[in-house]
Amino acid sequence: MFDFISTVINEFLSCFVPEKVYYDVVGECKKCGKCCNYMYSVDTYTEKEFKIMQFLFPKYRRFYIKGRDEFGNFVFACKLVTEDGLCSDYEHRLRMCKIYPMKRLPYKAKLHDGCGYKVVGKNFKDYLKTKNPD
Repeated sequence: MFDFISTVINEFLSCFVPEKVYYDVVGECKKCGKCCNYMYSVDTYTEKEFKIMQFLFPKYRRFYIKGRDEFGNFVFACKLVTEDGLCSDYEHRLRMCKIYPMKRLPYKAKLHDGCGYKVVGKNFKDYLKTKNPD
C-alpha cells in the first residue's frame, strides 16, 4: 500500500518539475579567430579582479581587456591570435581553448556571426526520438 501511495505522490509531483533543456553545439571550426578575439569571463567584473587573476594564474597573461559590450561586460581577447585568426602557440594553448566550444550546455549560448558552430536546443522528447526512431 505504501508503494502505491508513494508512486501516486511522485507522479503528482512530477507535474511540477520543469522540463530540462540541454543545448548541443554542432558544426566545425572555420578557424576565423573570432572566439579568441571576443571572449567573456563570468566572474571578472573589474580591471583589478582581472589583474589579480593574471597574477594568480600566469597563463592568463595572454589575455587583455578589449573593451565592454552593450551590457557593460568585459570583452577579452588573446594576444596570441595571428591576423589569420590562428593561435601562434597552438601546442601550448589553455585547456579552455582546447575544449571550446563545449559540446553540451545547460543554457542557451550565443556564438559569433559566421561561426561554424551552432547551438541547438534538445529536450527529453528529442532525446527519446534519437534513441527510438519510431
